[in-house]
Amino acid sequence: MSDYFEGKTILITGGASGIGKATALLFASHKALVVIADRDENAALALQAEIAATGAKSLFIAADVTSSAQVENLLQQTLSQFGRLDFAFNNAGIEPEKPVLCADYSDEVWENLLNVNLSGVWRCMKYELAVMAEQKFGAIVNNASVLGLVGLKKAAPYVASKHGVIGLTKTAALDYADLGIRVNAVCPGFIETPMLSSMGVYENEKAYKALADMHPMRRLGKPEEIARAVLWLCSDESSFVTGTALEIDGGYLAR
Repeated sequence: MSDYFEGKTILITGGASGIGKATALLFASHKALVVIADRDENAALALQAEIAATGAKSLFIAADVTSSAQVENLLQQTLSQFGRLDFAFNNAGIEPEKPVLCADYSDEVWENLLNVNLSGVWRCMKYELAVMAEQKFGAIVNNASVLGLVGLKKAAPYVASKHGVIGLTKTAALDYADLGIRVNAVCPGFIETPMLSSMGVYENEKAYKALADMHPMRRLGKPEEIARAVLWLCSDESSFVTGTALEIDGGYLAR
């Protein structure tokens, strides 16, 4: 796998922090051309500096996955700069600000979360798949969740969105298999990311332990552990893998 990614292009949405950042750095270490799509310009530029320090090339494109025009522009700029799109990691996502019962979510919260987490993945795939279909080559990885496979109390819109991502992944895998395009999803357990930090988990030792103890390995996952799974799913070592939802969860779903 050492030189498989050299000169190939990967697009990563939500690429400036957390799992997206770890994935960008890992692909850059394999000499891939990395496109960072994010709304946080400062974080993205800082990541570009990290990548440049390794000698790898990257491109930052500000993009909001809820906008078809911005996603279309994202793909156009990627092709203009690097000429091709080999891999995509559709990673951008959000969580509700606070957990409430299913019927207590407002229409606004529900629709916004589904628009980012599910429709945003579909929008990205719409344009990514068009490019890859012309190339008759490509691999897409969508970031789902263990909560795309099971439920969780007081998390209805998030759980629904991630179940949708897995269904979308499987259907796209069937639609494009004969064109040489593979589509898979990763299903992380709870991962140490800025998103989790924003929920105040790290400041509350009891809450952190309770979350960690939901995993038989008694810890949270690391962004780099998800990044390695994404790398494998994009590599030729997974050439017969498509339509799968790969669990990287410390045993969360084994119980």
